[in-house]
Amino acid sequence: MHTFDRGCLPLLLAALAVVRVDAADFDPLQYVDQLIGTRNGGNVFAGASLPYGLAKAVADTNSGSNQGGFTLDGTPILGFSALHDSGTGGEPSLGNFPLFPYAACPGDDINLCVYPKRTRVASGAFDPKTVVARPGFFAVTLNTGVKAEMTTSQRTALFRFTFPTATNGAHPLLLQDLSDLHNSRQDNGSVSVDPETGRIKGQALFVSSFSQGQYTSYFCTDFSGSKILDNGIFVDSRASADVKKLTVSRSINGYPLPGGAFVRFESPAKPVIARVGLSFISSDQACSNAEEEIPKFDFDAVQSAATDAWREKLSPITVSTGGGVDPNQIKNFYSGIYRTMVNPQNYTGENPNWKTGEPYFDSFYCLWDSFRSQIPFLTVLDPLSVEQMIRSLIDTYKHEGWLPDCHMSLSKGYTQGGSNADIVLVDGYLKGLAGGIDWDVGYEAVVKDAEVEPFDWCCHGRGGIDSWKALGYIPVQDFDYKGFGTLTRSLSRTLEYSYNDFAISQMARAMNKTTDAEKYLDLSDNWRNLYKANQTSSLFSGIDTGFVGFFQPKHINGTWGFQNPLKCSNIDNTGSVCSLQNTGAETFESSIWEYGFYVPHDQGSLVTLYGGPSNFVKRLDYLHDQSITYIGNEPSFLTVFQYHYAGRPGLSAKRSHFYIPKFFDTTPQGLPGNDDSGAMGSFVAFSMMGLFPNPGQNVYLITPPFFESVNITSPVTGKTATIRAVNFDPTYAAIYIQSATLNGKPYTKNWIDHSFFTEGKELVLTLGKNESSWGTAVKDLPPSVGEYVGFNGTSVDKKTPASNLRYSVDYGRTGLGLRQR
Repeated sequence: MHTFDRGCLPLLLAALAVVRVDAADFDPLQYVDQLIGTRNGGNVFAGASLPYGLAKAVADTNSGSNQGGFTLDGTPILGFSALHDSGTGGEPSLGNFPLFPYAACPGDDINLCVYPKRTRVASGAFDPKTVVARPGFFAVTLNTGVKAEMTTSQRTALFRFTFPTATNGAHPLLLQDLSDLHNSRQDNGSVSVDPETGRIKGQALFVSSFSQGQYTSYFCTDFSGSKILDNGIFVDSRASADVKKLTVSRSINGYPLPGGAFVRFESPAKPVIARVGLSFISSDQACSNAEEEIPKFDFDAVQSAATDAWREKLSPITVSTGGGVDPNQIKNFYSGIYRTMVNPQNYTGENPNWKTGEPYFDSFYCLWDSFRSQIPFLTVLDPLSVEQMIRSLIDTYKHEGWLPDCHMSLSKGYTQGGSNADIVLVDGYLKGLAGGIDWDVGYEAVVKDAEVEPFDWCCHGRGGIDSWKALGYIPVQDFDYKGFGTLTRSLSRTLEYSYNDFAISQMARAMNKTTDAEKYLDLSDNWRNLYKANQTSSLFSGIDTGFVGFFQPKHINGTWGFQNPLKCSNIDNTGSVCSLQNTGAETFESSIWEYGFYVPHDQGSLVTLYGGPSNFVKRLDYLHDQSITYIGNEPSFLTVFQYHYAGRPGLSAKRSHFYIPKFFDTTPQGLPGNDDSGAMGSFVAFSMMGLFPNPGQNVYLITPPFFESVNITSPVTGKTATIRAVNFDPTYAAIYIQSATLNGKPYTKNWIDHSFFTEGKELVLTLGKNESSWGTAVKDLPPSVGEYVGFNGTSVDKKTPASNLRYSVDYGRTGLGLRQR
């Protein structure tokens, strides 16, 4: 079940739409650069893959930043492997069973080839100029003269090694070892080689990244091209053609003992093609996967199919390349889109833990990162795949008992904040996703997150449910005897739980579960309980920032704790820790200054709390102008656009047009931080498209696109939505919306809903060089639970919720009869 194999109709509709916008010859793949983020901590996967593919083939370098396998930071290559994740932080993930080629062993003696990864790296130097990366293909030439090319199907990788012919009669050798990127192999990895065919089969147990779990992966490697001379196994630094099987321990020195198999070939004149089938079920299934997907070792055909799969995925979005726009901006845009489809990975049919008829997706790194813009972007571009992802999340709930926050290598990963799978489900529900999703079970799952505390809330659900209900916040050093986890992040968890409950209330409301809707909307107000009105904030130099009123942690007895509002901000150089350590702070990966804006559902009340729209804007300006926020991490994303809620959408446009060219470019170091499985890519794509989501709500905030026009064809309806900029300025001096029309009628709201995409509407934005009154009136602001006050003495006029509840965007309490606070 390949996610790209959807039948002909959606693809035909998309193709017709492309023709309709006069883009029949437009190929988005020419603008994809997979090497963006391969240096300076971007951690991207730069190799060959299908969209959401399990098989991901690339060269692995000996870098401290090789989480995605390949880097362009001057480090040499360790091997060529076919399992990877993309954009992950922390320790490297996967990189299992790498191949390594030698043009010949010295003296043609197999014992003189170097087998251990730590030492063979001396033969892994390469010239960066030889690197070629494009969708479905990766190639590099080692300084030894060996050229390595690779492509993939869904669960199988195909490698083509071309050897230099001047080997003085010696024979090329390919080894395949039982290691992974993080050297996490446990005991009893095994490998065998067939003496006649050279087929290598193996398996090993590894430690999952960013989790408490382990996983077993399997491979099956076959060869074509040059005739086989001999084969065998190696262990540590010695090899034998007489031994065909090996089981190897981890060893006693804390580093996995090198071991694996090798195959030598008679002639270097012909390229050797290695087909590596992959599985998490068995080696036999790995062989079956390979034989089914790539029966003929036809490298060019496999590469062409992979390229076509990517073209089909990216073609629904076309942009105008005229108007003087810099081609690098187009490359930045499409490269960002590309990265949104590398992870999560479709492991359907490869889940050893349960077997159902449902899809199974893995490599969610993590939903805390991807709920904000990556999955919402895919809901626009590839809703059919998001439907499968949501079905997978719900199926995981059925079998593991909880929705995951992270899930990788068949293991539940660590929860970073709230139960943010809730937002993923609600976002999809409100935007009309269906596709076989059992929304009743989905609702059951999100309610369980809100009501039942797991015994170990490290990796799913929420901790502190009793305190949440009784106190209205998560206290510092919570007394929690029902469940156990790291007692940190009390402030950020409170804010995230508030928004999680808001999301549940919206799903309940749309399902006509009025009592639940009232209950969870009321709980979504808990964010107020950690606001300390007289709290000040000073810079680390001691200078007062001039702002008063910040969130602060609170103890069980209701007394205030204290955390410097700038702790763990981008300007904190004190070595503060705001992660999952036991010594971590009360916020996660960000500061109170930034979390001070994380009330996505009630910006009206937050604007009032901060002294009205003018003061809100000043505080938001200070966050950005003083570099307190870090655009390389996801909590910053929405703050770029929150000026909309203060009636200043022009300032959102200004910030967006500042951050994209300054911090995101098309060089290998072109990402400001870890890509987080396409989160950074989706921030770029949405920002440049001119519509940014407030996830968990049916809301997209409008800013000018970076192109004269953007056309998005819905794969579901076949209708094409268009965003067009009048007076487009490629220097981006004219970035302020003066007026707008929607389907030819004047449109003054500074936001739009998802029907824009599904119904194929046209949004025309007339631009100028100065801010205007467009989108500034109270009636034109995005929805908020609390009223907007302080806007020329007016407040939002709350309406009765729309009859189409799946698309309702009125969050006011009036329609639900909830008590005011």
